[in-house]
Amino acid sequence: MNNRVHVTDVILRDAHQSLIATRMRTEDMIPICGKLNAIGYWSLECWGGATFDACLRFLKEDPWERLRQLKAVLPDTRLQMLLRGQNLLGYRHYSDDVVRAFIHKAAANGMDVFRIFDALNDLRNLRTAIEATREAGKHAQGTISYTVSPVHNLSGYVAMARELAAMGSDSICIKDMAGLLTPYITAELVKALRDAVDLPLHLHCHATAGLAEMCHLKAIENGCTHIDTAISSFAGGTSHPPTESMVAALRETPYDTGLDLEAIQEIGLYFCSVRKKYHQFESDYTGIDTRVQVSQVPGGMISNLANQLREQNALGRMSEVLAEIPKVRKDLGYPPLVTPTSQIVGTQAVMNVLTGKRYQSITNEVKRYLQGGYGKAPAAVDHTLQQQAIGNQELIECRPADLLKPEMDRLRSEVGDLAKCEEDVLSVAMFPEVGRQFLEQRAAGTLIPEPLEPISAGDAAPVCGPTPTEFNITLHGESYHVKMTGAGHKGARERNFYFTVDGIPQELLVETLDEVMLGGGAEGGVKASIQGKRPRPTAVGHISTDMPGNIVDVLVKEGDHVDAGQAILITEAMKMETEIQSHISGVVKAIYVKKGDVVSPDETLVEIVPEG
Repeated sequence: MNNRVHVTDVILRDAHQSLIATRMRTEDMIPICGKLNAIGYWSLECWGGATFDACLRFLKEDPWERLRQLKAVLPDTRLQMLLRGQNLLGYRHYSDDVVRAFIHKAAANGMDVFRIFDALNDLRNLRTAIEATREAGKHAQGTISYTVSPVHNLSGYVAMARELAAMGSDSICIKDMAGLLTPYITAELVKALRDAVDLPLHLHCHATAGLAEMCHLKAIENGCTHIDTAISSFAGGTSHPPTESMVAALRETPYDTGLDLEAIQEIGLYFCSVRKKYHQFESDYTGIDTRVQVSQVPGGMISNLANQLREQNALGRMSEVLAEIPKVRKDLGYPPLVTPTSQIVGTQAVMNVLTGKRYQSITNEVKRYLQGGYGKAPAAVDHTLQQQAIGNQELIECRPADLLKPEMDRLRSEVGDLAKCEEDVLSVAMFPEVGRQFLEQRAAGTLIPEPLEPISAGDAAPVCGPTPTEFNITLHGESYHVKMTGAGHKGARERNFYFTVDGIPQELLVETLDEVMLGGGAEGGVKASIQGKRPRPTAVGHISTDMPGNIVDVLVKEGDHVDAGQAILITEAMKMETEIQSHISGVVKAIYVKKGDVVSPDETLVEIVPEG
């Protein structure tokens, strides 16, 4: 019997998603790919997850081009991606024709292994993706999203594995995205799956709680033949067990990986240097954190959650958010916390904490979830919350995608001439606003990635300390109190900064004049202008937002009559959309925002004159 253990290295996807918010650029991957290709990995995970979004949103890279480039320099190694079943890489369900088109294009551009999961473990949401992968002649890996709750148990996971095998999966993956497995539970689970299905078993286990290496070993001893690891310089904490450590641990045993430890160590030194380049994205939550056994926040989400709280000037409230997440999860029927449910639960928890009142604002994604728009919840949801969120709307009992008409023709028409190929259409399908903006900037020749802060001599610390968010200044003998309240995305050619001066909201537009300015040369510089003041909300008809974010849509115009509770704006914060409703019935007197604006809580966005 061949007991050799095969290794999937996640250095090009989940490792940097977990530790530096998915910010590694293709230019830092390509130079080392020749050596990665020579190692003999079973596969290299390099695409899917949050990489697609990050490429378009922050790095201004075409993710399809990244895939093609990686395939060219990794010809002897399987490329692997993470696919969210009917969600693909976005945050909603797509029609079957979009799912099939995406998978076939990914396969044509170089993808070999599709790790396919559903955030609710609703198998109805996996079938089309598995079928499309098999049609493309590629490896379909059926995936169990592991979690712990009163309604999740061993027999349920075994039944799911059997169904995944019956669907045509080529292998089964246990996806422990939060690092919840413990060694002896792992042994029991793997043995049960090994007895139930005759397919290779893969273990994907985040190291957050400090247990992952032990879990890997117990899994291997009980019949798991494939493990996920990360090059040591991007391992540990919310990432994965170090590749080098696992190779060393199994060397000269029946489970020997056969991989060259010294060659991998050389690759580790390369990525150690690369990591310093991205120091500004390092999270405070990259070490061992056993709180995950309670909060169940997955590895990739913790670093992103920390960055999002920092943008809200609320990083100090992380413990409150981690305490709120299990409560929200219970209210939603114990979904496993993996994209997109991790974002759905996590963002709602943040809103509950920052607004000071639970479910004062409910995101559109939570409303859709409670209606059944993502599939069947593992357990009953909180009925009172469900009524508050969706009222008397009809619940979705069928597979959500069964309600969707084919979308590809409509998407092609909407994207129009901006799309140079079918891949462009699919990019906009995944992320409509971000994808379209990327294509527009590409056409205009204005794609500029977010800037990277320089590294201090001798270490990876920023040249400057953190910018204070609240301070006093004196100008011409007059003193003013200035408080930063928000800022637009880094790296944009035009970036808005929001602040108050003695309590009066101000908005500053900083525009990059040319690329030379980034180096501080004589020809460079910035121009700044006060873009206009939004009044402070002082009356019931002054509609504001609970959290800083972006305006996605304005649903009313001046002169419109609105009813109390009517949605008038849609905002986006932390990738989740929320409707802002009118508190009163009346007439819209003034609108102070437009689509794309960045807004903060101490501003009036819409002014409504009460009836009577």
